[in-house]
Formats: sequence, structure tokens, C-alpha cells
Amino acid sequence: MTEATTQVRTTRRSKWMVFLISTAMLVTMNGVAGLTAYADSQTEDQNQSQQFRANSSMTKMSEEIVTSGVLRQQYKYKSKTNVHVLRADLSNPYVKLDVMTGKDNKLNTHQNVSGMAKENGAVAAVNGDYYDMKREGAPMGAQISEGEMISSPSELIGMYAFGLSKDRKPSIDHYTFDGNVTSNSGATFPLAGINKTTYMMEPDNSYSHVNKMYIYTSAWKNQERPKNSSTTATEALVRDGVVVEFGDKGGLPIVVPEDGYIIRGHGKAAEYMREHMQVGSAVKADYHLVSKTTGQQIDPSQFDMMVGGHTLLVENGAASGYTREIANISGTSSRARTAIGYSKDGRFVYIVTAEKSDSSKGLTLKELQDVLVSLGSWKAVNLDGGGSTTMVHRPLAEQGTTLTHNTEYGQTQRNVVNGIGVYTTAPQGEVKGMVLSGSKKLFIGQQANYTVKAYDQYYNPVEATNLNAAWKSGNSVLAWNGESFEAKKSGKGQVIAQSGNSKETLSVDVIGAADLEALYIAGSTAPLQVGSSISVPVRAKLKDGSTVNVPAESIKWEFKGFQGNVKNGVLNVTAVDKNAKIGYAFASYDGIKTMIPLSESTETLIENFNSSTLSPSFAGLPKATTTGQTSVVGSYDGRSASDKVLKLSYDMTNGSGNKFAYSFVNGSKGIPLRGAPASFTLDVYSDNSSNWLRAEVIDGGGEAHMIDVAKTLNWNGWKNIKVDLSEIKGGGPYTLKRLYVVNLEDGQEQRASVGEIAFDNVKAMLPAGTISMPKADMKLTVGSKQITVNGKKKTIDVSPLVLNGTTYVPVKVILDEFGGQATWNNGAKKVTVLRGDDYLELTVNNKSYFSNGQRKLAEVSPIIRSGRTLVPLRLVSEQLGLSVNWEPKSKSITIR
Repeated sequence: MTEATTQVRTTRRSKWMVFLISTAMLVTMNGVAGLTAYADSQTEDQNQSQQFRANSSMTKMSEEIVTSGVLRQQYKYKSKTNVHVLRADLSNPYVKLDVMTGKDNKLNTHQNVSGMAKENGAVAAVNGDYYDMKREGAPMGAQISEGEMISSPSELIGMYAFGLSKDRKPSIDHYTFDGNVTSNSGATFPLAGINKTTYMMEPDNSYSHVNKMYIYTSAWKNQERPKNSSTTATEALVRDGVVVEFGDKGGLPIVVPEDGYIIRGHGKAAEYMREHMQVGSAVKADYHLVSKTTGQQIDPSQFDMMVGGHTLLVENGAASGYTREIANISGTSSRARTAIGYSKDGRFVYIVTAEKSDSSKGLTLKELQDVLVSLGSWKAVNLDGGGSTTMVHRPLAEQGTTLTHNTEYGQTQRNVVNGIGVYTTAPQGEVKGMVLSGSKKLFIGQQANYTVKAYDQYYNPVEATNLNAAWKSGNSVLAWNGESFEAKKSGKGQVIAQSGNSKETLSVDVIGAADLEALYIAGSTAPLQVGSSISVPVRAKLKDGSTVNVPAESIKWEFKGFQGNVKNGVLNVTAVDKNAKIGYAFASYDGIKTMIPLSESTETLIENFNSSTLSPSFAGLPKATTTGQTSVVGSYDGRSASDKVLKLSYDMTNGSGNKFAYSFVNGSKGIPLRGAPASFTLDVYSDNSSNWLRAEVIDGGGEAHMIDVAKTLNWNGWKNIKVDLSEIKGGGPYTLKRLYVVNLEDGQEQRASVGEIAFDNVKAMLPAGTISMPKADMKLTVGSKQITVNGKKKTIDVSPLVLNGTTYVPVKVILDEFGGQATWNNGAKKVTVLRGDDYLELTVNNKSYFSNGQRKLAEVSPIIRSGRTLVPLRLVSEQLGLSVNWEPKSKSITIR
């Protein structure tokens, strides 16, 4: 039995920090860059009792040591889903697992996994237990740290927990809480739990705090215990086993002190407290866990740590039945996932995440079971997933952790209530080797710096300030200029660092044209007028599916129809050529070009709400607690009744976590922006709330884009705001669907939770007209130089040629009648075609071509005959937006 009078320590003890050494070192360098597998010792993998099970669905991609006894592994499941594993060897005395809690290790706080890992000194970590996002922030399941119960398990069906005992034995079980409070007269009353938020108990669906008694320790940060409990609390503060304060029918207006705990009761529990817990009364609290599978009573102090989870996933080395309904966690859908399991002999703990990426939405629970069994799990439990799924780890020789993979929000991490931390208790060790740190992918022309970092015999970082490395390049792909490396051409380069007789090499890939699937400018168009400016970040989609920003120093710019420059990723128009109706900005990289057109534009009023038939509607998140209204109103801020605006009022006082107040500006329809403008402007009436203002814009393909309007609402009254849409990749027309206020959980106390804003005069720079190109009806006949254009006969110098079923003509034949320009690069044997907002690059005898910067593959390619370059007629015409019809009887082709 554990007495509750033993207080929970709420300030985290020193977390086994790695100490740095900076004494003189003689370093024996070991190659550790790239996809190298490491082990602590030669026999580590040979001795493991549970080997990775052969599974054609799982392919190991990489493996590296995090610290002595902890490996980070990456697998590919069914060739598409990235699975990340932290394998902790419990036979290694320096490996330790523990639970991390919010901020300052307090409940009712949230923090992302990176923040918790940094605060507690973890070398790797993942998110932990489920929690109710509408409540104040407490785990649903049990939480134990170093033998101290931070949170008791909730009375919920089938919720399992992972635990690690003091003698380093892992277990997964379903626990319930049992305890009682005893007065000095011997009268007892049952305890319902420790540090619990309000919830509906199962299976009877009863209120958790009605007629119940709970203990709240100093781990519970909030003064209210808990919020929205539907009960009136009676509370007693206990110090050293004696009641020192008593608050009837309303509780105590204090937070729980470090040297005491509060007993909280309602109904029958409150009656017991009034009779037996007046100030000066002695009181004793005892509690334990009970295994629902064995019935055994378990002292929480026997555990080093415990974290709650959801359904059981693996039992006895095989996929188990689900112990809890999985519909509410999208169990049959592919999502990012987190789970933990252990091997049959209890030596290895497998901490697993499944990543959501461009190539995969994640895993179903059934697929997650397959992964866990393949890894060697004897028993495993599901942890919180979806947007909560996060893994961080410390790369070899680095001081801090880094995000192992993207979350469902990209690089943004959700703030969660707790996580599982992996720690090292290893002492300072002898220097073992070093690694080179820096970018492993560069673009031609890009410069990069690299550093030398060292690690000790326990694979923990040590300072390497006295290595005095000499740097050089291993080949002509990279060049060392005495201060940094510059990528000179595509291929595999080598960064070499030499210290004494030791040398370390890092392989660097310099990306070239052959590695690109697409090169594009993340901006749709811009007005062709002096003074125009538009953000033009250039991005490349690589053949491995990833999308990366191309550094400015790697891009060459050309302008047609105007003069200008690109500085800091912004295109500035300084002059427009006389009579120019359209201009082009070309960005080229390693011989590949992409472009955006610039056309004459005018500022167009999209919506001023004055004669509007819009039907705006409000929505809030969390749904149950964020309230508000949105409507079109007149007489606002001193305006006339006919001068109307769109108003959005909100109340985010209740609930917890990130909060959102949405104005659906026209129900589900939105407001059409009449094209694909690079930006729009609107007048915003701010309430100086310091909240974040965003917009949702839908592109022509139906994809939603969340756009910043104002990072901070930090002014009072009206202000005209320009909203940049250049990041939208999809084509138009665009639709403005929502304007909304965001109050992030982090720093929420510094922002207003109640406020009102308004919008007016939505305007966009739109082309004065469409890009006009000549129209024609052209008919050609194979083998004949006579063509018909709009009913009139003309003669061309080369007749159409049919070769293996494909018709070829000089590109000039098409452009003379339908408009456009072509250029020929004799050295590269490349034809480029520009017509309207279409740009083609075709190479002789190469079926791969680029259309507006995107690599495509055709069945045919340009050819050279009798010194003339001929292009495939249908391919070029259709890529330029023309229609082609082949008439086999007359062997004629009609182009329109």
C-alpha cells in the first residue's frame, strides 16, 4: 500500500544529463554518416532473443545509435509508409524510461514533445496518453514516475497501460484504482482516484465526481479541481497527515501546495468529510492498483514509470483483439500512429510511430499490429495518435533533439499532456569518434558550412573544440574556398575533415536536372506594371517525392517584356517594355526553366458587403466551448446603416488547447476571387487581442490552403491588409471560404479570449483580360506543303512527315498561325516553345520533356531530318492548349 501523504515531487529531479568534456583529446574517427548501422558491441544483435521477423511488408531503411543501448530505426511498410522505431535495450544499465508531463512536469499544462524532451533532458521521446482536448489537460490513464502516482487510471473499458518496474521488467496491463481514506475514528470512505479531470465513467456512463472522493496533489497546477465537474466541491488540505484547512460547499481558493495534498469530495463524500475531516483531524489515505486481468493488487511504488494507452494491439507475439472500440480513434483509417511494445524476454522496448507523408496517410490499427509483430513485440498497446503523433531524437554527437519526422501538421508539433522520455545515465566516457554535421543535399551554386562533432564510448556528445580539422573536397563536385564549400556541379561530392592522422568523410548529393521531377515558382501571376512586387520562391520536386526550396544563389532569372530584379525571393518590376501586354519571369536551374506570366492588371472590388446576399455562419473549436457570432451589419464603428461590414465576435473563455473562431463568409459557398490573384487586400477592424488572424482559400482543384492574414491582431480600429496567395500551387479560380481567429494554447494567458473584429472591401489585382492568343482553324496533309488556314491556302517549306505513326512538323508551322515563340539551343539540341502561359522544353531524341517546369514522359520525341528540327505535332499542339484531329482516309490533320 502507498500512503498519499508521501507527496508527488512536481519539480523534476536532475534528469541524467550528459556532461561535456573539453580536455585535450586524441580522436580515432569512425565513419558514421549516411545509412550506417551501429551497435554498442559486436554481440548486441547476436544476443538479442527476439530477432526482427521476416516480413515482406517491412523494409529497413536505416539504423543509428542514439545513445548506448538505444537504436533509432526507420522502416518502410508496404513500400510507402515510413515507420520509425526507438529500440531501448533494458539490459543496458544506462538506459532509462520515464514519463514527461506538460510544462514543469505539471498536469493542466500542455507542451510539445520537443519542449518536454528539452526540459527533462531526454535523448529521445514520443507523445504519450490520450486526453480530452475539451478539458484542462490530464491523461485519461495511469501515470507513474519513479514510483509516484501522478494520475490514476480512469474507469474506462479496455484502456491498457505500459509500465516498467523497479527491477526493469516491462508490462502491459489493464488497471483499475482502489483506495480509501481513514479518519482517526477508524471510519473509511473509498477513494475514486488521483488528479482526475471530469469524465463519464464506464460502463454505467455516470459522472466521475458525483458522490465521489478524489485526491489532488501539487502535480495538479490549476486552482479548480476539476473544471466543469457539475458538482460543488468540499475540500480539505492535509499536511503531515492532519487537516489544516477545510472548505465546505465551494472548496478551497488555493492551488495545492508542495508540502500537502487536497482531498476533494461531493455528495456522500462531502458528508463524510464534514463529519471526519474538520481542522485538526488526523487522516490517512491508502491506495493501490488492481490488475483487471489477474486481480492482483499492485503497489504503484513498484513501478519506475507507467503511461496510459488505449486498446491492446499485440499479445503473445500476435495481433490481439481490440479491447476497446476503435471507431472514435479512426482505427480503420490510415492515420499517423504511436504505440509501445516489448519483446518476449523483456529485454527490448519498441517505441513506434507511423508517419503521415505525401506518399502515405499513415497506418490503420490492423497495419500497426502487423508492424509491431514484425518488430518482435510480444505485447503492445496503442498510444495517442493522429495529430499528437510525434517522435524526437538526438542525432549522434549532437547536444539536443530534433524532430524525427513530420507530424500531421508538418514541422508543427501539437502540445500534449505527457510523453515517454528515453534517457541515458551513462557517465562521462572516453572519446570514441566524430561525425561531420551539415547538409547532405545541396543545389549547384549553393554554399554550405560543416562542423566536426565528437561522441564518447557511450555515444553521448562531447566537445570537440580542439580538433583543429583541416577541410577539403574529395572531388570536383564541391569546392572548398577556405571558409565554406560550394556545390559546383551535380553528382556525389565529399566533404573531408582531417585531424592529425584521422580523417572523416561525409557524402553530399548535389542535385541536378536528372534528379528533378518539377521546377516551379510558388506564385501564380503578377500584374505587369512598374512597382509591382510578388513573392517568387522557387521549389523543386525531386524524384524521391520530396519538395525542397531552391536557394536563391542557385537560380538564374530572365525577364521578357519588362525589366526587373529578384531580391530576397521577391520579384520587383522596374520597367515595362513599350506596348507589352504580357511579360514573363523565367527561373532556370541546371538547364531546366520554369516561368510565371505577368499581364496587365487592375484592382477589382470583390466584396464590400453593402448589397450583399451572403449568408455567413459561425463555427468554433473546441465545439463545446468556443462560442460566437458572425453576420453582415451596418452602422458599425460610426458608419452609416447602408455601409456594411462582416462582423465576427468570439468567446474563447472556456475549454483548453488551441482555440478557433470561424466566420464562414458565405456558408459552404464562399466568396469567389474571380481568378487566381497573387494576393488580395481587405480592411480589418482589429480588437488588439494579440490573436492570430487567418483565411482559408480553396483553389480550382478543391484543395484548401490556410493563409496568414495577420500574425498578431495588435492594433485598434481599421487597417488595410495585403494577403499573399503566391504560395498556392493549384490553379484558379480561388474562393475565399473562411476568415478566422486563432488563439494558440502556448501563451494563451497573454491574449484576449473574448473579442470582436470586422472585415470590409475585399479587393484583388486581376488581369484586365485573359492572355489573348491568335485563334485559327488549320488543316495539313501528310506529304503536302499546302495547308489551309481559316479557309485560305498557304504554302509551308517542309511538308508534314509521318514516322512510326507520329506526325512531325517544324514548330514554326504551329506558332505562325496560333501565336508564340520558339528558340533552338544547338549545343543542347533543345527546342523551347512559349505561347501565352504555356512553356515547353523538348530535347531531340529524348522522350522526357518539361511542360511549365514539370517533367513529363511522351511516347515520341523531336527529330532532325535534313538539317531541320521537327516536333511531334499532336504532343506540342495539345500541350499548348490546342485540339488536334486526325483524318486517316485523307491523311490530314486539323488543328484548332
